[in-house]
Amino acid sequence: MDVDYDEEVPEEGAAGAKPAGRKVKGRGGEQDERYAGKAGQFDSLQDDGGEGGPARSIEGWVVIVSGVHEEAQEDDVFEAFSEFGEIKNLHLNLDRRTGFVKGYAFIEYEAKQEADSAIKGMDGQALLDQKLSVQWAFTKAGGKRRGRR
Repeated sequence: MDVDYDEEVPEEGAAGAKPAGRKVKGRGGEQDERYAGKAGQFDSLQDDGGEGGPARSIEGWVVIVSGVHEEAQEDDVFEAFSEFGEIKNLHLNLDRRTGFVKGYAFIEYEAKQEADSAIKGMDGQALLDQKLSVQWAFTKAGGKRRGRR
């Protein structure tokens, strides 16, 4: 088993010392010369004041639709949600055993406004006589959590 060691251990006789010359696991500390003078030079995520809210995925804005009827087809969901904007991706999970929809779908839009319109327009609406719940699939930390009761 190969182990990467970065820091020297205090010499024998010192408090908490291990045998001389041994190194301990770690990623370095504040004294690590690899990070010297680099404080504040790293990119950070934009912060909206910790309010939560939607977060963009790598390629677009994703909403999760729950309450999808088990016999719904991809075309049914696509038609219902395409009126709010161009759908980049639609994922409808099927149960392997039954072949029916598991009850949820992920829909990805290019623009945040399109996804927001879909949430406002379809949340609580019926599709194939079943009420849908539509929310942001990804949210920033600090916001209201989905599914919490």
